[in-house]
Amino acid sequence: MTDQTTLAAVVAGAHADPFAVLGMHEVDGALLVRVLMPGAVSVGVVEAKTGRQLLQLARVDDSDLFAGTVPRRRQRFAYRLRIDWGTHRQELDDAYRFASILTDMDLWLIGEGTHHRPFERLGAHFTAIDAVDGVAFAVWAPNAARVSVIGSFNNWDGRRHMMRLRDGCGIWEIFIPGLAAGDLYKFEIRTAAGAILQKADPFAFRAELRPDTASVVQGMPALIAADPARRAANQLDAPVSIYEVHPGSWKRHVAPAPGRAHLPGWLSYRELAAELIPYVKEMGFTHIELMPVNEHPFDDSWGYQPTGLYAPTARFGTPEDFRHFVEVAHAAGIGVLLDWVPGHFPVDAHGLGQFDGTHLYEHADPREGFHQDWSTLIYNYGRREVSNYLVGNALYWTERFGIDGLRVDAVASMLYRDYSRAEGEWIPNKFGGRENLEAIAFLRRTNEVLAIERPDAVTMAEESTSFPGVSRPVADSGLGFQYKWNMGWMHDTLEYMQQDPVHRRFHHDKMTFGMVYAFSENFVLPLSHDEVVHGKGSLLSRMPGDDWQRFANLRSYYGFMWGHPGKKLLFMGGELAQEREWNANASLDWHLLSQPLHAGVQRLVRDLNAVYRKWPALHRIDFDARGFDWIAHDDRENSVFSFIRRDDAGALMIVVSNFTPVCREGYRIGVPKPGRYREVINTDAAVYGGSGVANDTLAAQQTHSHGRDWSLVLRVPPLATIMLAWEA
Repeated sequence: MTDQTTLAAVVAGAHADPFAVLGMHEVDGALLVRVLMPGAVSVGVVEAKTGRQLLQLARVDDSDLFAGTVPRRRQRFAYRLRIDWGTHRQELDDAYRFASILTDMDLWLIGEGTHHRPFERLGAHFTAIDAVDGVAFAVWAPNAARVSVIGSFNNWDGRRHMMRLRDGCGIWEIFIPGLAAGDLYKFEIRTAAGAILQKADPFAFRAELRPDTASVVQGMPALIAADPARRAANQLDAPVSIYEVHPGSWKRHVAPAPGRAHLPGWLSYRELAAELIPYVKEMGFTHIELMPVNEHPFDDSWGYQPTGLYAPTARFGTPEDFRHFVEVAHAAGIGVLLDWVPGHFPVDAHGLGQFDGTHLYEHADPREGFHQDWSTLIYNYGRREVSNYLVGNALYWTERFGIDGLRVDAVASMLYRDYSRAEGEWIPNKFGGRENLEAIAFLRRTNEVLAIERPDAVTMAEESTSFPGVSRPVADSGLGFQYKWNMGWMHDTLEYMQQDPVHRRFHHDKMTFGMVYAFSENFVLPLSHDEVVHGKGSLLSRMPGDDWQRFANLRSYYGFMWGHPGKKLLFMGGELAQEREWNANASLDWHLLSQPLHAGVQRLVRDLNAVYRKWPALHRIDFDARGFDWIAHDDRENSVFSFIRRDDAGALMIVVSNFTPVCREGYRIGVPKPGRYREVINTDAAVYGGSGVANDTLAAQQTHSHGRDWSLVLRVPPLATIMLAWEA
């Protein structure tokens, strides 16, 4: 018989192996049933097949433990519990009569970190055992003394559903019959030191709306087949023009939305699908990039401090609602990219920090495990289970929601151990260097797994250093990203544009330096949310001059950007020429479109996207010197830049930018071919709010200029960019 010390530990919720005590057990040739049911008045055992009650269990020592021997039975059988709670009666299946859920192969693959989809086994999953429906729970907590599932179905009592620890892998599991979608739950963890923690499920597919922090029982999304059309739209030779969006502030309800009056005017995923997708399509963008939609506790983190990597935030609806958003985008031919944050996680008590009472997901030493800039924790990438948790998450979003790509946040902070740290505040790698070898291995593995398992999806690195080969294949010693954000181009060109035009000739190299390294990586040119917050002002507010000049400067800059090699990214509001800095707690200033200059910028961005998509010379060879050639990069005195874009079929696009408010009449540039050159975009056009200086279709003259036998004589408008397509 079980000794009193063991029974007392079970009653106290302090036993490491409750399945050895609770449930039905063969003892001395009889079937003994023990049930721990806090708050129950009485508990009976019912034969599941017939519904006949076989015995009433006796209370043990005035505790919440009930026990009894089944009369005249020797073989185990399926049974249920009939419980009298005093106020009502309930009949349910005993969780302790069911066998293990996970196979030895599951445990082996998860333990060695080679199960690419741990989310299919860990977390909460609807299943049936012995024809009984319920939810299988599993969680990795190797240093815990006891783990329980607590929730709305058991009065949040950690003694009701204490889990089984599987040998050797640190995974706890239990099958709880009768649970339904929408039930709330957490894991209650008793640490080795005796502390009690309540943790959200790291693999939860759904979470409560902040400030509540429970996980929500939710079915795993069905697998979405890879789409060859989406793969083609994401490739290096495709036109990729990205509209970056913060879902909570793109547009808001003026009055509370039905059923969402408790929320601050946010559009739901379905409302965004109905309004944002058509707008993006009309504007000619090819992709939407959503700032993080993973569940996060703090609105003002914009999602960059996630606690639920597998759960679309409840702020905007359910996982089904988010999947609907992606499906609508794809039906409209729009790709969806997600900001993904594997570089750090917040210290919130319900999150991953000290998950089982130890530094499980993070490094123990703050010199490796704590980000001083953001007061967040750093994943221990060298731990197989942690790396696998993140790799699996990348697959989850691409396979289960059909996401076209992941923009990986703050890659530089992952690559270097001394990132934003003074001497003595960081630990060198095993070779004495500053590179984070474990993080590098993790990034390479993530990109390799995605390339094999989901080749239609791409990854983009927000990486601001000169780390080599970020967008080169792992086989060539690269990190394996398809794209890298060109932070240097962004900083240099914005610095140039902020200069008064009279001084720009002294900063001419800021606009040309990007071409020195333009083909060292597969670059995206990003004008992201980071450039319109924290006191930087809006893009328009950084342009010098009076109103006409500010708008003309912005239009000419956009024209230069769309002509320049590299894929394009523009943060929402940039196309409206927002006057004020971005405010994540308010809608964009859509009313500005009633003003002609703002409406003109919006129309220009739409037309730039149309030209960019229509003319392969502007996108087909973005990452090879064959696709670009300077005409004149040294006209400092006039602050004029001119260059050629090409495709492999022989098409040409001439791009000329004038960054002074002086019209350049009779401006001659060399061109590579005879024929006619037609102006297809002019940021000074009157329809955009410009002065209307334009060029008719021009015939190339056989006059030598800029080292070429043929040339054009142009009218280069003030503060403007023009594009001229070659026609044979």
